[in-house]
Amino acid sequence: MTGTGMLLRVVVRRERITFPTWVLVIVLLTAGMISYIHRYFPTPQALRLYAEVIRDNPVFLGLGGPVTDPSIGAMAAWRGGGLPYLLAAWMAVSIVIRHTRAEEESGRHELLLAGVVGRHAPSAAALLAAAGASLLAGLLAAGALVASGVEPTGSIAYGAAIAAAGWVFAAVAALAAQLAESARTATRIGITVLGVSYLVRYLGDATGQSWLVWLSPLGWSHLVRAYGDERWWLLAVSAAAATVLLAAAYRMAARRDLGAGLLPVRQGPATAPALRGPFSLAWRLQRGLLAAWATGLAAIAAVFAGLSGVAPRLADQPGSVLDGFIQRYGGPSGDPVDAYLWIIVLLLGYTCALYPVLATLRLHAEETSGRADAFLSTAVGRIRWAAGHLVIAMLGTLGLLAVGGTVTGLVYSLIIGDSARDLPRVIVAALGHVPAAWLVGAVATFAVGVLPRAAVAISWAAWGLVCVIGDLLGPLIGLWGWSRFEPFHYTPNIIADAPPAAAPPVVILVLTALLTGAALLRLRRRDLF
Repeated sequence: MTGTGMLLRVVVRRERITFPTWVLVIVLLTAGMISYIHRYFPTPQALRLYAEVIRDNPVFLGLGGPVTDPSIGAMAAWRGGGLPYLLAAWMAVSIVIRHTRAEEESGRHELLLAGVVGRHAPSAAALLAAAGASLLAGLLAAGALVASGVEPTGSIAYGAAIAAAGWVFAAVAALAAQLAESARTATRIGITVLGVSYLVRYLGDATGQSWLVWLSPLGWSHLVRAYGDERWWLLAVSAAAATVLLAAAYRMAARRDLGAGLLPVRQGPATAPALRGPFSLAWRLQRGLLAAWATGLAAIAAVFAGLSGVAPRLADQPGSVLDGFIQRYGGPSGDPVDAYLWIIVLLLGYTCALYPVLATLRLHAEETSGRADAFLSTAVGRIRWAAGHLVIAMLGTLGLLAVGGTVTGLVYSLIIGDSARDLPRVIVAALGHVPAAWLVGAVATFAVGVLPRAAVAISWAAWGLVCVIGDLLGPLIGLWGWSRFEPFHYTPNIIADAPPAAAPPVVILVLTALLTGAALLRLRRRDLF
């Protein structure tokens, strides 16, 4: 462990922008729920009525779990839908992978170990940084809740649950870094575990099968039951799981060679006749990511569409919030089933917008790793090289939304719909999000081409900002009015018979073309890393 303190300072310095950003988003999201509850449920009677509506609705139960108590704190925690837990876990995964496996893959880890640094010091520094950031997010979130006048004991339990989610997934990432030989694969393992944890928890709460919630590491944070009968001992379950995972990770680290992973890596063929140019190479590099996204998106669409049978009951629930919900998402038809379907399509759109960002950042990774230098030393120019990745990113986004819309329409039709009528309109509605998703990807492309050193931060910030102020997450924290500043706001709600308009998608596509063109022009002239 020699040198852990020095490396910890290095990690904190390198993360001096991303650390505060992650923590600030978690704290603002948590505190924003309090203002939302105060605004829309100003009386105890309104809170009790809303709690009764949630208790009888599987969709709402899946969103945030059961309501422990119709108090402001409990309702704000439910309204958060477990997003603070999810964000803390995501933050921990990204920090640990970036400062362990990614450093090892780049060769910097080997240089560090040539000095007076212990073999496990880099991993320990990354884990301490991730655990500290999770703890800080939990403490500040609890402090913000207490400062808002919410009951202190429940607020501390809520903050502790946020920190616990970060600790567990920091350990998951540490284990993934030992299993995989590349940072990309390790990140994929960590994010897959996180996504499966969320889905299992969602299904457990939505269906009333509480044993499923116990199987989910994210579910352990929900089971703490902040603002209810706080079950502090569940924090020990998270701590014990993290300890076991870390013990396994350190045992693996002590047995493997530096740079190697425990999962076998399939060797490629000695020749590759199919790789005839930049487009075929980009497809070869991107197809794994695209296949994983298609599988995950189909699973998400099937799960949420599978719960569409409860949508007709929304109209039977009293309350102004539900009325507003149906009016906003049901569009001109005012049908609660259409409202629920549109929410699924929105979820697909905002989620798919991350794919072109990741696909474009793969272009950036090729540049920073030095592999682009070798490729560009041939007769291939920079524009063709970049265009190969961008075409895959754009067509992949189109294909993912088609897959999501098809699965949603098929599952919905099997339950309560009519395939002849509903399948085409759901697919068309999902494809309507393509221009908006492309624009988010174009921002990432612009960052890679013009501001390469800040490309990762800008790309993630663009997608995160669109989600936070968008039609899906924005209303959760009362940001209804800001939606007009993000592209998905202008996608017509075809499911609810909203009239399509030509101008918004044309403007969005023009902006996409301008950003992409500027990025390619700059990429052609600037120095590579």
